[in-house]
Amino acid sequence: MSALFPTYAKWEIQANSGNGAILKDQNHKEYLDFMAGIAVCNLGHCHPRVNEAVKKQLDKVWHVSNLFHIEAQEKVAQLLVEHSVGDYVFFTNSGAEANEAAIKLARKATGKHHIVTLKQSFHGRTLGTLAATGQEKVQEGFGPLLSSFSYVELNDEKALQQEVTEDTAAIMVEVIQGEGGVHLMDESFSEQLKAICHEKGCLLIVDEVQTGIGRTGTAFGYEQWNLSPDIFTLAKGLGNGFPVGAMVGKASLKEAFGTGSHGSTFGGNPLAMAAAEAVLQEVFLDETLAHVQDKGELLQNQLKEQLSPLGIVKDIRGKGLMIGIECTIEVADLLYACRKQGLLVLPAGAKVIRLLPPFVITNEQINQAVSMLAAVLKEADEKQSVNV
Repeated sequence: MSALFPTYAKWEIQANSGNGAILKDQNHKEYLDFMAGIAVCNLGHCHPRVNEAVKKQLDKVWHVSNLFHIEAQEKVAQLLVEHSVGDYVFFTNSGAEANEAAIKLARKATGKHHIVTLKQSFHGRTLGTLAATGQEKVQEGFGPLLSSFSYVELNDEKALQQEVTEDTAAIMVEVIQGEGGVHLMDESFSEQLKAICHEKGCLLIVDEVQTGIGRTGTAFGYEQWNLSPDIFTLAKGLGNGFPVGAMVGKASLKEAFGTGSHGSTFGGNPLAMAAAEAVLQEVFLDETLAHVQDKGELLQNQLKEQLSPLGIVKDIRGKGLMIGIECTIEVADLLYACRKQGLLVLPAGAKVIRLLPPFVITNEQINQAVSMLAAVLKEADEKQSVNV
């Protein structure tokens, strides 16, 4: 009997080792990993540069208080601001903590409490980020939540215009809703975001926990929507599996997060910073980002070619190596069938298959994955046709 709370619907797999885009289970079966720890292991499993950096730091010092100067924090923060629109960084242990910090900073800097977020968004599971998350199924049972949040549909420009007032502290968005179904923001909606924030004097927060660190083919997803967020948040791919997050803000917000205003015992831990520095030095290379764009284009083209003719496939969408396949049926059984074939993929809601392969994926592995997916979906499509 397990001593763990049953909070996860665990799969039948125990991962014992991994390298690049391959995972091996307890029975030595190999899996092609197209989930990368949910967009975490962007550089693949056991990336030598990241592994070496963490091993080297292990023999120096594991942890000191943030009352000490930590040189690695300065290096990672500098890498982040040099490659973004931000000026200052606060380090956390997770995406939820980074989003909590963003919410606190927005409220403190503006003196306002109301924040508008999007329906079907996902920002975390703390009480603050739970209130920011626009999904009732995630919030159920934990009320009453913070009352200062309201929600509009992604790309509903009229609703956004009506919801934001002079009392709104911030609008908080994902440029691609990962957990919500791999839905992309329209360019016209991003333009309206900029106009409304300017008109109403509110801040723009972009949650880049899943879309950041190269996942969409640029350093940060907001770049592809021509946005310049006042605050953006990171985690997942920042440590390639080592727990680390970050909130990045513009210079105008510095005074609102002065001494004693916020803190984290483990945020910016030397081990986490060693991993993050190695990750950023690799991901921010032009050739790495170009590779993500090229592989993402190849993957989407092959998916559309082989899957679009199937009746159960409604849409294929995404950017870079963040792709959703929307189906007309629920996908839980399809995910299981993929695992049986040796392919690991994720859901994004009940009817979307989400693909998040590591950046080190090869053309051959893309071909293998698409073939496996095609076999599973063709079988399901044939069954669906018979049932109809």
